[in-house]
Amino acid sequence: MKYSQAQAISVIITTYNQPKYLELTLWGFNYQTNSNFEVVIADDGSSDETRNVIDWFKKNTDLKIQHVWHEDDGFRKCTILNKAILASEHDYLLFTDGDCIPRKDFIDVHLKKARKGHFLSGGYFKMNEAVSSKVTSEVIAQQKPFKNSWLQKNGQQFTYKFLKMTRHKWLVTFLNAITTAKPTWNGHNVSGWKEDIIAVNGYNEDMMYGGLDRELGERLENNGVSGLQIRYSAIVVHLDHPRPYKKKDLMDKNRAIRKNVRENGVKYADNGLKQHLPV
Repeated sequence: MKYSQAQAISVIITTYNQPKYLELTLWGFNYQTNSNFEVVIADDGSSDETRNVIDWFKKNTDLKIQHVWHEDDGFRKCTILNKAILASEHDYLLFTDGDCIPRKDFIDVHLKKARKGHFLSGGYFKMNEAVSSKVTSEVIAQQKPFKNSWLQKNGQQFTYKFLKMTRHKWLVTFLNAITTAKPTWNGHNVSGWKEDIIAVNGYNEDMMYGGLDRELGERLENNGVSGLQIRYSAIVVHLDHPRPYKKKDLMDKNRAIRKNVRENGVKYADNGLKQHLPV
C-alpha cells in the first residue's frame, strides 16, 4: 500500500471543564516519539481552570499549543471543532478528546499510515474508574496505562479487549485485518486530510451529543473518502467519567440526521464550518 507524504499533524483535542483529564491527555502528547505536530484545543467554553492548565503546558513543555475557545452557551462541540479546524496550521488533522491519553507512538502511526483519499480509524481502551484515578504524569511517562500487567494490578478486569495493547507487528496487522468493526470517524481517535473535511463543510452544527463524529464520517464516505482500519495500531486509553450531556431526545434527533445522510447520500452540511470563514 502506498502512503501519502503527510509531514506534520494538527491534533485537535476537544474539552469542556475537565482540566484534570486534559492535563493527563497533554502529558500523553508531551511524551510522543514523533514531535511533528501542533495541538489545537477545541474548548467549548471552559472556565479559567482549563486555561491555566493550557498556559502551564505552553510555558513548561515543548508542546506547540493553540487554544481555540468560545463562550459557554450550552453544548456546541461541533461549532468549536469547526473553529479549531479553520485555525489548524497543517494539511493533515488528527481528532481526539481531552479524556483520552495517547500511547507514545500515536502521532508516528497516524503520520506513517496517512493515505490520500482515506481517513484513519483508530482504537481506544476504556479504563474503569478505579484505574483512571491512578493515572498520573509519571505513570504516563512510563507508559504504564498501555501495559496489561499494570491495568490488571490496579483493578481492570481482563477481557479480550486487552489485545488492543499489543505491540507485536504481525498480530496488529492480523487483528486490523480480521476485525468485524467497520472503520468509522470516531472523535476519540481519527485522522484525515483537511481538504477532505472542508469539502464536506466540516462538522454539522445541527448535531448535539451522540453520533456527531460518525455523521461527518458518513458524509466523507458519500464524497468518496473511505476509512482505513488502524484500531490495533493507534491506541488511546479513555479515562472514565459521567456524561450529563447525554440526552435521549437529542440523540434521537441526531439519529434522524444520520439516517438522512445515509439514505440520501448527503455529502455537505449546510450548517457547517464555512460560516466561520472571514467575510
